[in-house]
Amino acid sequence: MAALATRGARISIQDARRCQDWVLTQGRSDLGDTGLRISNASRRALLEHVSTAGLDIEAMEQDPVDGSRRFLFRARDGAHFEAVLIGLERVGRFTACISSQVGCPLDCQFCATGRLGFARQLEPWEMVASLCALREHATGRLTGVVFMGQGEPFLNYDSVMQAASVFSDPNGCRIDKKSISISTAGWVPGIQRFTREGHKQRLVVSLTSALPERRRVLMPAAARWSHGELGDALRAYSASSRRRVTLAWVLLGGVNHDQAEVDALVELCRDVRVRISLLDVNDKRPDGFRRATDAEREDFRDRLQVLKAPIVRRYSVGLSSDSACGMLAAKVAKRQS
Repeated sequence: MAALATRGARISIQDARRCQDWVLTQGRSDLGDTGLRISNASRRALLEHVSTAGLDIEAMEQDPVDGSRRFLFRARDGAHFEAVLIGLERVGRFTACISSQVGCPLDCQFCATGRLGFARQLEPWEMVASLCALREHATGRLTGVVFMGQGEPFLNYDSVMQAASVFSDPNGCRIDKKSISISTAGWVPGIQRFTREGHKQRLVVSLTSALPERRRVLMPAAARWSHGELGDALRAYSASSRRRVTLAWVLLGGVNHDQAEVDALVELCRDVRVRISLLDVNDKRPDGFRRATDAEREDFRDRLQVLKAPIVRRYSVGLSSDSACGMLAAKVAKRQS
């Protein structure tokens, strides 16, 4: 089931909310059903101007080890983008990892999506449609959303925040705002705006390196702002929200887990309450980045204790099926070329 795609239909606010509840909360698609209690005028307008047609699923892969399911959607213009359903069947709770762009313009060196290039922004209804598609395939409750798929969410700020609002709306997908995370590669103007507007969703910053020179190589577009500017933005957010900032760190074996990184991280996080989320790289290229060894990972965790912050290891889904973000789209593109 997809979100509503309106084309100038005019209906009352009350009927619009009932219709949104019908489609997004209840998962119904027939706008002509008499169970949808709206006025005849609103129904005629909906049937004439509104579509509940969803996204085509081009491909789906389930990882045999972690059980995650990655979906490749084909939009109405033929563009492809991904979303992932993460969770354990026995627990019955699932999280949706949602894309915000078709491809990505940031060109982070360890990311398969960056190698796809950038095609276009996703519309709010496409993000909502992808969430609803994942919800239909979940065997339990969908309780969380992370904007960590393809794209930089803060480069599509208005559409992402509109989709996030629908996700949490009582007449929408009914997901708690605090269970929605928006991940940025450190796009400072977006962080500043997010702070000014006082949003309740969680902020995640994909940092991966705290050393300016190294970050400039690994994440060239995101490193356009100095570490001083990024640190100031994080301090302002932390002071305003009184919440922790999650710093996502993709561990690259032999690259970004030395003492110099820890020293730089301490300085960057001065007066900022943080949580460190360590993630193993998933790069299957022959000349790509290798995963950190257990010894390297544990040594880095020990060094990070100086921050006196929670440190979690977030497991990279899709490792055994080679389906990290962007990999499934790349496979399909290769087959079609």
